[in-house]
Amino acid sequence: MRKNSTDVTHFMTVLLYTEQTPGGYTRHHGPSICHNADMKEPAILYLLVGLPGAGKTTKARQLEVEASALRLTPDEWMIPLFGRDDPAARDVLEGRLIWIALRALQLHTNVILDFGFWSKDERSSLRWIAKQIGAKSQVMYLPIDREAQRKRVQNRFVETPDQTWQMSEEELTKWCALFDEPDEAELHGTILSENPHGYASWSAWAARRWPSLPDEYA
Repeated sequence: MRKNSTDVTHFMTVLLYTEQTPGGYTRHHGPSICHNADMKEPAILYLLVGLPGAGKTTKARQLEVEASALRLTPDEWMIPLFGRDDPAARDVLEGRLIWIALRALQLHTNVILDFGFWSKDERSSLRWIAKQIGAKSQVMYLPIDREAQRKRVQNRFVETPDQTWQMSEEELTKWCALFDEPDEAELHGTILSENPHGYASWSAWAARRWPSLPDEYA
């Protein structure tokens, strides 16, 4: 029976990334792509962007129902695991949550990363990796003015002190200065450059940014 071009392509892909080990087991190589033989629609990675108090987690909880998505919110992990907002611990935690997110995308599960993503490079790296594994991505930005932010942050700590940390006026000012606001091109999914400056790939950049995330997506 004659194979069609789709069958041949799938067969060659399996050959390319498969080898037999001495023990007779099958080992696969290369990045796993989230398209399978059923040609399902690519999963979507939602990147929620914004400063503290912008309403990201509220939006994420709404979106997880609407998009049938896995929601990953670091604050919900930091307090039970560490009891404090330690930057080094957060970087490690976020790296593993991203690793879980990417695997879920490969399995055709939509994912929401409720991280804030103040840096454009953070957003660019994950958009690029999502594309590498055959997923789509969407940057969702929630802006907020300083006065509204101040009130929300204060009220949140008073109402749910077990779910957040107290934030000073100095910290809010510092974080605002560090924030890279997404532009229209980013929000509409502009094509990314292949390699960030000084790195072999965005995968390598992401592994440096989040030490617990392996560089395996190039």
